[in-house]
Amino acid sequence: MADSFIGKDFLLHNDPGRELYQHYASSCAIIDYHNHLSPKDIAENRKFENLTAIWLEGDHYKWRAMRINGIAEEYCTGKAEPQEKFRAWARTVPATLRNPLYHWTHLELKTYFGINSLLNEQTADAVYEQASAMLQHDDFRVQALLRKMNVQVVCTTDDPIDSLIHHEQVAEQENGINMFPTFRPDKVYNTIDPQAYATYISLLGNAAGISIQLYDDLIQALSNRIDYFDSFGCRASDHGLESIGYTLEDSKRAQEVFKKVSSGVFLTRAERFSFQNAVLYELGKLYHKKGWIQQFHLGAMRNNNTRLLHQLGPDTGFDSIGDYAQARGLSDFLNQLDQTNQLAKTILYNLNPADNEVFATMVGNFSDGSVPGKIQWGSAWWFLDQKDGMEKQLNTLSNMGLLSRFVGMVTDSRSFLSFPRHEYFRRILCNLIGEDVRRGVLPNDLSLAGQLVQDVCYNNVHHYFQFQV
Repeated sequence: MADSFIGKDFLLHNDPGRELYQHYASSCAIIDYHNHLSPKDIAENRKFENLTAIWLEGDHYKWRAMRINGIAEEYCTGKAEPQEKFRAWARTVPATLRNPLYHWTHLELKTYFGINSLLNEQTADAVYEQASAMLQHDDFRVQALLRKMNVQVVCTTDDPIDSLIHHEQVAEQENGINMFPTFRPDKVYNTIDPQAYATYISLLGNAAGISIQLYDDLIQALSNRIDYFDSFGCRASDHGLESIGYTLEDSKRAQEVFKKVSSGVFLTRAERFSFQNAVLYELGKLYHKKGWIQQFHLGAMRNNNTRLLHQLGPDTGFDSIGDYAQARGLSDFLNQLDQTNQLAKTILYNLNPADNEVFATMVGNFSDGSVPGKIQWGSAWWFLDQKDGMEKQLNTLSNMGLLSRFVGMVTDSRSFLSFPRHEYFRRILCNLIGEDVRRGVLPNDLSLAGQLVQDVCYNNVHHYFQFQV
């Protein structure tokens, strides 16, 4: 049985990098300000029945790799027995060499379970049985896993109509878990299906305590829900979009477009985009008033396989990078809010690596000296969330902005075993800076470099979000 290659110097290829990781990065607490974890699982301190449940349930990264490897859907999202699903994943792991899944898989096995063997078809049953047995202990329940990884803050992703009852339960438990909601209003401007939209708007009105008949009612309902989220310690919103833009005509047409879709009429693509931008502009002003951070994830082309979308639903592994124009519209949107000094702190994430330099330079346009790093270029996201993508993001940000003000890494994950991604990022960061020190590109002053490392890993995000913990 071959041992894992994940040693104490994993990804650290120079002495300064090793020292930076050991003395400055490794002990930093984690503020995970964007993920898709289940608030219910955290509140109820879920115990997972086996390794498949905690590792493959909802993980479209793994499902996608399994399908590419020729694994039938029965073993991804289907009704195969849990151990059979795990065996199918184990057969796939050797085929993921040079894919980040290979690193994440073995890093997670080592970090959580102390399993150092390589995962493959031969080791599958032993790994499954050992890890599944460990998961039955109370120190492998969800809350214990978070504490094990030194997670100080978890920000879930929540729809405006959510009751936030699970956040209330966690706040009352006083168990050291700090869980805050994030306001994700994508369905408010997803007008592609008028019937589904009408149903959602009715639910939003009920949650906000208002009858939504007009566009102004919609904005008032959103304001009410933002107040509600804020009462639970929410500090941020998040939006998943192809692209964004804004003109004054968008706001002028919004009332008419809302009336049209509310009457069951299908909107044109141009009308949908205009309505989205009008709503986001109003939301942006509300976020600024609350002192929230607004996050924009831009550039995903979602649900490409409509046959399997209808069979399995969204977020099941059929999304890709889109090639949408970003710069002009993004600038217009941020500029319109900035003109009246109503631009909230903002984090921008791009999915297309061709937009790296666009986003790295865009953030500098609207940083006004009022807050360090007011507008952020977010961490390498989704398909870019791997060693090469992280290095490119860090290098581009260093060249065109201030790495020292970066708010660092997020898991963006649905898995409670995903927190070693922070370690992964920190090792890459330390190695990158350490190599510059080794080559004499940066001063041989580890206290100076170490301060940058700690700021990126923890201090910056702590000061930026100002969570009450």
